Amino acid sequence: MISICAASLFATRSHAETPMTAPEFEAFTTGKTLTYSIGGEVFGTEQYRPNRQVVWAFKGDDCTEGFWYEEAGLICFVYTSDGTPQCWTFYLDTSGLRAKFIGDSVGAELSAVDQSPAPMACMGPDLGV
Repeated sequence: MISICAASLFATRSHAETPMTAPEFEAFTTGKTLTYSIGGEVFGTEQYRPNRQVVWAFKGDDCTEGFWYEEAGLICFVYTSDGTPQCWTFYLDTSGLRAKFIGDSVGAELSAVDQSPAPMACMGPDLGV
């Protein structure tokens, strides 16, 4: 009995540690606005539009548009505010969506703590002009 439980736990854990593919990520995120936290504090919000288009804002900051693509199994984002690709691995399990930044020795990990079908309410200096 113990070996069956251990095998079941291992199978669940290894599935949870399998990064999402680009089609899985696209199917899960498109049409949603997700709020991410790091260490229990809100970090930022991202709206996922059709055709892999996104809008991102750090907490309390202006929105920036961008897009995402898959490269070598990673989900990479490029924003108009900074053309440098930022690549992540995303995981979906019973606790929700998690994202681990690649290229950071600390390995920052974000958790999606809220999701909405509503678009982001973006503020900025050029709005209404």
